[in-house]
Amino acid sequence: MKKINPNSNLRLEKNEKEQSTHFWGPVANWGIPIAAMADMKKSPEIISPKMTGALCIYSALFMRFAWMVQPRNHLLFACHFANETCQIVQLGRYYTYKKQSKTEVVHA
Repeated sequence: MKKINPNSNLRLEKNEKEQSTHFWGPVANWGIPIAAMADMKKSPEIISPKMTGALCIYSALFMRFAWMVQPRNHLLFACHFANETCQIVQLGRYYTYKKQSKTEVVHA
């Protein structure tokens, strides 16, 4: 791997970036939001609010990391932003389902 030129403002060259964990780590991470998107078609009764909340915290922390690391990792940020959005939607689906099932029990 080539040394980073100090005059390049800490930017990786294109071929170095494609071969680094700065690229492949976020690409592998896309499995999490893709799975969350697929789960949006499933019943909300299978959603675990504890796990979904943990994934929200995880993605929030890694969004901050991706933004603060130099050079900024926009691909990692986008991945965790997508995951954060999906997990918040999933939490909303779960709590809406729970609220509706409680009102159905009360009215029955």
